Amino acid sequence: MVDALLQAAPWWAWVGFHAFVFLMLALDLGVFNRRVHAPTMREAGIWSVVWISLALIFNGLIFQAEGAQKGLEWFTGYVLEKSLSVDNLFVFVLVFRSFQVDLRHQHRVLFWGVLGALIMRAAMILAGTALLNRFEWMMYVFGGFLVYTGLKMLLVDGQEADPTQNPLVRAFRRMMPYDETGGHERFWVVRAGKRFATPMLLVLITIEVTDLVFAVDSIPAVLAVSRDPFVVYTSNIFAILGLRSLYFLLAKMMDRFHRLKTGLAVVLAFVGVKMCMAKWFHIPVQYSLLIIAAVLAGSVVASLAWPAERDGEA
Repeated sequence: MVDALLQAAPWWAWVGFHAFVFLMLALDLGVFNRRVHAPTMREAGIWSVVWISLALIFNGLIFQAEGAQKGLEWFTGYVLEKSLSVDNLFVFVLVFRSFQVDLRHQHRVLFWGVLGALIMRAAMILAGTALLNRFEWMMYVFGGFLVYTGLKMLLVDGQEADPTQNPLVRAFRRMMPYDETGGHERFWVVRAGKRFATPMLLVLITIEVTDLVFAVDSIPAVLAVSRDPFVVYTSNIFAILGLRSLYFLLAKMMDRFHRLKTGLAVVLAFVGVKMCMAKWFHIPVQYSLLIIAAVLAGSVVASLAWPAERDGEA
């Protein structure tokens, strides 16, 4: 496992990347967002630009160090993961509404959610690349799963389940000492010498489980673009790091992009078919990038051109 990582990139690249990520997270929470507050649209917009700019700079380093092929793979993986992460934002909105989390506490919950996502994504990417490199037939399993997921998203028009009724949430409330009034400022409170979990911990667990579910779709999709662990992991993490600021930028406008889920379903199905057909028909990464970008842009334009009918409208 370690040999595979060092073949993809030298040890100092892995250490340097993680040092940079943790430095940025420390600055984010410990300096710029030390005071609990609700991020403004301007603040969220600035941070979104910062994260995207840093991702593009890193992508430029990949182009310079590894060549155009790896650079295009990285950028395609970043765009793909970023796009699929937008679907995650819809669920975040639902989770925060269901648990009645005030806007000023949502940033801190998402921050700790990112730390958990780093660990889960690393494990899943390493396992996925190892499986593909050792068992070639796993490519068809991953590809078939992506096609199934895309068709399911496209054909099944159902309402999102209430996160508060999730079996994991209900089991947590039964098994753990839980204080419904504990608030969203800390994970634990002490009452009469006994430690109780707060709604903040419950929300964090829900967010982590949600990310894990989405990672099951998104990581095989990125592995269809590249099998280089460094390319897949770093592009994935950069997309996640910018997710919090993007959430606060788009949270109030999510209903406008009602056709985006259709676009994401088409993208997943396309990537799945591409993965299954790779042995007989190879689509260059630059063409894959153009197709993915065109589908996503088309779904956004269609959402704005044909707004969803709201309750009460004729």
